[in-house]
Amino acid sequence: MTEHRVQEIENLLAAALSPSELLVKDQSHLHAGHAGAKEGKGHFEVIVVSEKFTGHNRIARHRMVYDALGTFMDSDIHALKINAFSPSER
Repeated sequence: MTEHRVQEIENLLAAALSPSELLVKDQSHLHAGHAGAKEGKGHFEVIVVSEKFTGHNRIARHRMVYDALGTFMDSDIHALKINAFSPSER
């Protein structure tokens, strides 16, 4: 199930943000027994580098990621660590 979630996160972020770099890490194993794990949702970390982040602050970038993930945030993700950069910052 987690491989499916990682792939879906990658697909959604790629479609919305056209990233030049994208890495999704499943960190659910680090949170065994945590409330989100009990609900069956996952813990993930994403590193996204996108031209679309240029000129936007961190909060706006995080909103863009959340918007890209849409309802998948509610159904499959309990926690998400976001590292969002414009290409000039990498």
